Amino acid sequence: MKKNIIRISIGHFPPGQAEKVESMLNNEFKNSLIPAIKKLRGNIGFYVGIDKEKCTMTNSSLWQTLEDAMQMDTLKEMLEARGQFEALGVKFEKITNNQVLWEL
Repeated sequence: MKKNIIRISIGHFPPGQAEKVESMLNNEFKNSLIPAIKKLRGNIGFYVGIDKEKCTMTNSSLWQTLEDAMQMDTLKEMLEARGQFEALGVKFEKITNNQVLWEL
């Protein structure tokens, strides 16, 4: 039996960029990513968050399989958005694909 995968991407932005990052997440990012992700196989959920105090943005998603989650590595809209955020000074940590061990 295949286990679901939680994919986590964390980016840190410079102080003073919180409003711009939030605006981009709620507008360009949301508008381009939602239709693209809906076309991918195996997505169970996708969550975007921001912690303005710690200058951090997070994308967490739940996928049926690792192969499904890995589609995000080459999704054109995600790669384009990444470049736009990096132009603002966002630094991304290594993206992780975590096998679900248990859930509540």
